[in-house]
Amino acid sequence: MQDLLAQVPPSFLVFVPIAAFTVAGAAGVAFSRNIVYSAFSLLATFVGMVGLFACLSADFLAAVQLMVYVGGILVLILFAVMLTNKISEVKGSNPSSHLWLGGLVLIGLVGLLSLTVVSFPWADHGAAAYAPTTELIGNALLGPYLLPFEVAGLLLLAALLAAVVVARKEVKESVTAAAGEERITP
Repeated sequence: MQDLLAQVPPSFLVFVPIAAFTVAGAAGVAFSRNIVYSAFSLLATFVGMVGLFACLSADFLAAVQLMVYVGGILVLILFAVMLTNKISEVKGSNPSSHLWLGGLVLIGLVGLLSLTVVSFPWADHGAAAYAPTTELIGNALLGPYLLPFEVAGLLLLAALLAAVVVARKEVKESVTAAAGEERITP
């Protein structure tokens, strides 16, 4: 047993538990019948992805994953779930139908991916030295990719403004409808 552990690199001993944690979180999202539990399993999946990015020396991606997905998207999903009407009826929120079809697709995909992994000519390049990626990403975003970066920012701004206009219109309609009901009834 000592000889086997001596042959395993320490990075692998860190990677495997983090990968197992991530896969367990993803399985919790897929198989939970309660939408609240699915949202918290999504939290475990996102945190596991942060750990995987950190293991791969992708420090910028780990920080962005933590801030955007865990800090923004997941909190938004949790607020949406918690503020939804009739949340007490969550037992039927994630119905399972066509399990046999899903199992068949799962078996096919696992077989295809296993065949791909076994038949691919993997090359061992050794361990790469740690190199920070933020400088390269910053130079790329402010250099040759400046125009697409700015266009993406403008599209996100337009989507945000459109969401505010749509939400405001729905609020105005509900207030108008509520005021109309009050006028009709004496």
